[in-house]
Amino acid sequence: MAAAVLEPLAVLCPSGGVPVSPRSAAVRSPIARRGSSLIPRFSGLRCSSRPLRVAARRVNAVGRLPAAAVVCEAQETAVQLPTVSKDTWQSLVLGSDVAVLVDFWAPWCGPCRMIEPVVVKLAKVYEGKLKCYKLNTDENPEIANEYGIRSIPTMMIFKNGEKKEAVIGAVPESTLATSIDKYI
Repeated sequence: MAAAVLEPLAVLCPSGGVPVSPRSAAVRSPIARRGSSLIPRFSGLRCSSRPLRVAARRVNAVGRLPAAAVVCEAQETAVQLPTVSKDTWQSLVLGSDVAVLVDFWAPWCGPCRMIEPVVVKLAKVYEGKLKCYKLNTDENPEIANEYGIRSIPTMMIFKNGEKKEAVIGAVPESTLATSIDKYI
């Protein structure tokens, strides 16, 4: 499995605010102007809330209270599924000696991004018994058309070079696991 380190993300002030350091970004919040509030703080891929204290005496030169900060830091390692394409389809999927799960997806598809962590988890659980790949349907429309992909995400299971089953939509982990168990 491939791994990628995600860089910290700075969110700029939507009202055209002053740029800040790459580790944080200012976002004006009506709640923050009232006194103190909880502002989400993202650490890795988790979100936690930290109290934000705004003192009434700390008013900037324009007469406004300091803005709240929202920080998203994705510094943990995110595991990604290996990709398959038209060029590697025959060797990686049809020529595999174990069952293969292919996630047909597209970058603009929200449900596709929701199901990917589930597929990654199942790839770890079934390591050695199942290979998991993802295929971008925008970049490989020939394969998507060949297998009748009309809706994404679609997870398709192959064994001995043949399509065995397809699961359409962002389904629960248990649904995918039940389908996988039939072929391993």
